[in-house]
Amino acid sequence: MSVSTVAAAQSVCAPLPVLGRDVTVPLVTGGEVTYAALDYAASAPALQRVWDDVAAYAPYYGSVHRGAGYLSQLSTDLFENARRTVAEFLDCRDDDQVVFTRSTTDSLNLLAAALPAGCQVFVFETEHHASLLPWRDARVTYLDAPRSPRQAVETLERALADRDPYGPALVCVTGASNVTGELWPVRELAAAAHAHGARIVLDAAQLAPHHPVSVEDLDVDWVAFSGHKLYAPFGTGVLAGRADWLREAEPYLAGGGASRKVTRRTDGGVDVEWHESAARHEAGSPNVIGAYAVASACKALTEAGFDTLVAREQYLVGKVREGLADVSQVRFLSLFGDDAPRVGVLSFVVEGWNSSHFAAALSAEYGIGVRDGLFCAHPLVRTLLGSDPQTQGECGSPEAAPGEKSLNAIRVSFGAGTPDEHVERFVRAVRELVTDGARWNYRTEDGRCVPDTSA
Repeated sequence: MSVSTVAAAQSVCAPLPVLGRDVTVPLVTGGEVTYAALDYAASAPALQRVWDDVAAYAPYYGSVHRGAGYLSQLSTDLFENARRTVAEFLDCRDDDQVVFTRSTTDSLNLLAAALPAGCQVFVFETEHHASLLPWRDARVTYLDAPRSPRQAVETLERALADRDPYGPALVCVTGASNVTGELWPVRELAAAAHAHGARIVLDAAQLAPHHPVSVEDLDVDWVAFSGHKLYAPFGTGVLAGRADWLREAEPYLAGGGASRKVTRRTDGGVDVEWHESAARHEAGSPNVIGAYAVASACKALTEAGFDTLVAREQYLVGKVREGLADVSQVRFLSLFGDDAPRVGVLSFVVEGWNSSHFAAALSAEYGIGVRDGLFCAHPLVRTLLGSDPQTQGECGSPEAAPGEKSLNAIRVSFGAGTPDEHVERFVRAVRELVTDGARWNYRTEDGRCVPDTSA
């Protein structure tokens, strides 16, 4: 990173205000400290602006699409405007649909339910379970983890060349790994997919909060992401992209809102005419506040400017990498190499430490929240750790007691709301734990490593 980029990151783009930035937590060794939330890859804290927007709207909450009253009409306009804001944020094509869901997982399951008969799906083993597992009713080809962006494209091209050229096909790929943070060659993978008559869906759960995502520029057919990783509260996701498969599929949920017309037949049954718009897959009363929150986050990130947000995040990545460069016991996990472009997500293991024990010590003794486990990407983490990628394990399960070897890793992740001090404290804590060990005793309780307070 250039000196000018670092200077820009420090002076131009201060951390965006987020909820919880002043929360203090107790330390097992005594006293309290401001909580360092370094688990953005799981759930990013809500932006203060998003929370303020939601609070301002809350008194005007009303049902949508069904009411004649003022609040209902206002809420309907707000809901549909949120859809347009998300479409602009993703640089969608004019005829694309934006469907509001519960999460990335929900979005990809919706798309899986809309696949044409006989569709073949191609997915790398490196995917998060949200994009690895929904395709149970399709013919799925799982691709081995590539070791470079070029190898990823070549692997996909070979697999697509061997498929039935006349049937429908879909490629599912992440934009940024939730384990290593590495950026994937989405544009090149999309070109390979289209060259072989396949479509492609982008899991942008880890990409959209950190980088601009343009459906048109990347030439992907669909994009899925979650609001709770985009600095909005839990409970809302997005599936945006081509309308034809969605319009031709049975509704994801059957009920009010998805149906345009319902009539009784003479034989006692009912005939249903479903909507062809995004409403087809949004049955039931929608999460209006959630959609509004996602739209607010989209606006906030756009106005902050991704150039400066990316520059600051790379500055923080550099602080972690450089701060631990001489700690030989720390090994960062990577598919494409240490110098590969990445978002603010880094996973590592520490020689001589059980990962759950290390994460517990970071929390209990330093007030730092990170993630340990397999990160709901079991095959990838096991491949990176050199173990059998088919070995089973539970999400977040330590699988070992303090001091014992585990097949898990530790993940630190940050973003637009992370202050320098949190990253600096993390680096200092890792160095001290490696050098001096934990200052407290720990035990395993209900599958988690926790401070032993029995003494």
